[in-house]
Parts: sequence; structure tokens; C-alpha cells
Amino acid sequence: MPINACKSFLLKTKDQNVDLLFRRDLMSQWVLEAACSHQGPEPLRILDFGCGRGDDLGMIAENLKHHGIQKFELYGIECFAPSASESQKKGIQVSAANIESECFPYSDGFFDVVLSNQTIEHTKEIFWIFSEVSRVLKAGGLVLTGVPNLASFHNRLLLLFGRQPTSIELLGPHVRGITAPSFRQFLQTDGYFQVNEIRGGHFYPFPRILAQILSRLFPGASASLFIKAQRTRKAGLFLEVLNSRFFETPYFTGRGTSQAKI
Repeated sequence: MPINACKSFLLKTKDQNVDLLFRRDLMSQWVLEAACSHQGPEPLRILDFGCGRGDDLGMIAENLKHHGIQKFELYGIECFAPSASESQKKGIQVSAANIESECFPYSDGFFDVVLSNQTIEHTKEIFWIFSEVSRVLKAGGLVLTGVPNLASFHNRLLLLFGRQPTSIELLGPHVRGITAPSFRQFLQTDGYFQVNEIRGGHFYPFPRILAQILSRLFPGASASLFIKAQRTRKAGLFLEVLNSRFFETPYFTGRGTSQAKI
């Protein structure tokens, strides 16, 4: 089969089972587990940066209410006004901020859960972003991340034939390629986060049932990756990992900025 026809077939498979790429059911389950162990008088506070139209938080809210949990608050960061408006209609408190160059507009240790689903691959300044996550997340709080998988089965086949992986097309929106081992190593650098679980979503080009089985058995080769990690009690911010390392890329460090407080 010609390579262009193969890519068209992959896109068709993706469109038919797009929910498997986002695994909002998994994100909701992880948040539910956090809610069940949540203690104290304050509500469970959940942030989705790059929240879009609020689909992830909307499903999370429905799942929490279904299990009798009412004491929670939903927050989102979204710069695209039409999407932010849709999120607000779902009861989400939305702020507009550039997550790559501005402080998240919340105080230190404000959140119990911070999530992003199919957002990180669009960003360059991941050191700054996860530094802000390390700041606004409570010790022991969860950071849940969903990303396309550079090492997916279909991307490996494309590379075998000398073609660009679909998760990081040059003529496309993604600027980062992420694999399970690399993201685990990134998050756990210097001990600010501890990765607890990595799951898969979808498995091109197989039909839905088989794709679900394969992504469960071989998450490292699935089309999407979902990483559950926990903020450790280590003091300081994740951005400090840049102090002991030299990269030829001038990453944004936030010098001269001030932290806005909620």
C-alpha cells in the first residue's frame, strides 16, 4: 500500500475512535481516586491548563457527582476566547494566561490535581510549565498528562520507511516528540515529581476492541500516553533543574516576572 494511502487509513482510524486518544475516562478515574482520598475541609481543587472547551473537566465533574462527590472546584487556563467561553458555561473558572511565558494566576500549593490533555506537545517551554505546576500543586498532589506518543507502533513503521512521524509533522501544530521513558525521566529529574503510572490509549491501525487490548498490553507503543505523577515534598521549583545543566536552547526562566496570586 503506498505510504500516502497508509497515512489516509491511519487518519480514518483516528477519526473513528478519537475518544481513545484522549482517554477522558482514565483521567476521570484518576481524579475520582484522588477525590476519594481527599481529606480536610477545603474542596478538591482541579486545574486543567489548555482546557479548551472544558471537555475533560466536564467529564470529571460528571463522574465525581455520579459517585456522590460534590465538594470540588474546577479551574482552567485557556487563551482562545471561544473555547474559554464554552468552558465557563460548564462551571469552570477560566483564566487567560500564556502558559509558556506567564505565571499561572494562582497561589502556591493551591491545587490538589493539575492536568493537561494533548497540550504539552504544542509547547517549547516545558521547564517553565512544569515549574509552575510544581508551584501551584500541593505536596502529594497529582499531575496528570496526556500526550501523543512518538514511539507509537504506527510512528515506528513510518520511520522504518523514512517518513515523518504523525505526532510531530513539520507542517503541523506539534513542536515536541515524547516517549514514555523520556517523559518519565523528565518529570522525575531532581526529585520534584514521582511517576506512579503510565497507560496507553489507542493503537493504530487496529479496530477499536483490539486497539484497546494492545494499548493496555503495550502502552509504550500506543498512539497516546497518559502519565500519572505526584508532587513530592521537595522544596523549590522544577525550574531549578536548569541551574545545574547547560542546554544550547535558551529556555524561558521567568526572570523579571512576578507571581500573581489568587
